[in-house]
Amino acid sequence: MPIRILVADDQEGIRSAFRMILDAQPDMTVVAEAADGRTAIDTARAIGPDVVLADIRMPGADGIEVARALAGSGVHVVIVTTFGLDEYVHAALRHGAAGFVLKRSGPALLVEAVRAAVNGDVLISPQLTVRLLRRHGLPDETPGVVLTEREDDIVALLAHGRTNAEIAAELFISPGTVKNHIAAIQRKTGARNRVAIAAWAWSTGRARP
Repeated sequence: MPIRILVADDQEGIRSAFRMILDAQPDMTVVAEAADGRTAIDTARAIGPDVVLADIRMPGADGIEVARALAGSGVHVVIVTTFGLDEYVHAALRHGAAGFVLKRSGPALLVEAVRAAVNGDVLISPQLTVRLLRRHGLPDETPGVVLTEREDDIVALLAHGRTNAEIAAELFISPGTVKNHIAAIQRKTGARNRVAIAAWAWSTGRARP
């Protein structure tokens, strides 16, 4: 079954562009659109899409309110926005968003963010560096952290927004092995989630542009 997507944005041109990109994918279909946040919430509750792509600034309810309203419903909300402010990233992820993508990141990342959300991953635009991420669970100090060579490789790829499946393919290991390594990295660094790992990687120089 294709991934069913609801696109929520108050600009018709943006909705049309997203529909064109997503409907061109063999595993995706746009099943509904919404021009405001309240309609997005009501429509998502009525039809149960797999993913909602929500703009951060919309009439009725913003993207963060959409994420909060649909948290725990089985619907994954990915924020797609022009505004990469740190408070937006922090609030969106805190309220259950399954991704945060800048519109300027391009169509490929948009598609990957949808797939990542369905697979239980959180994809964030690589442009959002540690300044935007450090407030979401970044450990204050992690002296003496020693990672294996494989863990270093995974941290670097994760920090650039790669999903578990992409990391597995690049390193020729299974997604389950990637997941186990990430769990070990969390224990060593004290990071609460993969977003915090990415922030730690950027702040310690383990990830580079």
